Amino acid sequence: MRETPADLATLQDLLDRSFATAGRHLLSIITPERRLSADQVADRLTGMRLLALATVTADGRPIVGPVDGIFFRGAFHFGSAPDSVRFRHIRNRPQVSATHLPREELAVTVHGRAVPLDIHSTTEAEFRQALLDICVPRYGPQWEQFLDSGPVYARIEADRMFTFHERQGGPA
Repeated sequence: MRETPADLATLQDLLDRSFATAGRHLLSIITPERRLSADQVADRLTGMRLLALATVTADGRPIVGPVDGIFFRGAFHFGSAPDSVRFRHIRNRPQVSATHLPREELAVTVHGRAVPLDIHSTTEAEFRQALLDICVPRYGPQWEQFLDSGPVYARIEADRMFTFHERQGGPA
C-alpha cells in the first residue's frame, strides 16, 4: 500500500460521494455493510490486479478488454501498447470504465477519464518504481527493459467508484 493519508482521504470522499449518488437498484446490492473503506480498498488492491477496461469507439460503442491494473496513490493505473486500439480510443475519447472482479465476493468499479502518463518523467518516478517493484519479481529483470521500450500507461481519474465486498458468512 503506497497511499498517503491525503490519498486515503480523497479516496474516501470519492467513495462516499459515489455511494450518495447511486441509484436504488445499486443501493439494494451495495448496502453499507458491503462497502469497503478507502483503507480497505488500498489494502485489497496491492500489487497487479486484472481489470476489465472499457473504452469508447468513435461511434459510441463500448469496447472492453483486460489490462494489468496497478492501484497506486488511490487510483487505478494501467498500461498497453502505444499503437493499441485502446490508447487510440483514449487519445480521442478519454472516458473509461473499469472493474476489478477477481471473484464473486469482491468488486471495485470506477468510471472516469484515462490520463496518459510519461513514466520516464521525474513526476512519475514514484509510479515507475512501483511498477518495477511489482513487475520485476513477477516477470523477471528483463521486464525493466520492456518497460523502457514498450508500454504506455494511464491513470484513471475517477468521477465515481463503487466497491462491493461480501463478507464470508454474510447475507446472500
